[in-house]
Amino acid sequence: MWTNINILAAWIGVLLGVVSGAIAGLWFHRDDWLGGYASWPRRMMRLGHIAFFGIAMLNVAYATTVHYLHWSNPPAVPSIALAAANFLMPAVCFFAAWKRPFRHLFFLPVSCVLVGVLGILIWSTAP
Repeated sequence: MWTNINILAAWIGVLLGVVSGAIAGLWFHRDDWLGGYASWPRRMMRLGHIAFFGIAMLNVAYATTVHYLHWSNPPAVPSIALAAANFLMPAVCFFAAWKRPFRHLFFLPVSCVLVGVLGILIWSTAP
């Protein structure tokens, strides 16, 4: 079943969120780290860290919805899109923290989430 990929992506996302938070936590106490608390790089690093958890929860919600509504054959597209977003969003955040022009790639993870959510809504209302 396609939802297995979402459960796996979610737990890998949680693990990477913990690891990225632990790594950033080594320096967060320094006021000047990455240009200070309000700097672009530091904001993008924080966003990337929390995106691992947020998108992971969307993946869990999708898998739970499929199970709860007893969908016997859910479509692959929402599943794959949400699993991809789980890694694309933090990656784009971290790349944008490194080089600001990478911010133009945010349409990729956002599109994945949009496709995933729309796919779920369309599938759930199909006869």
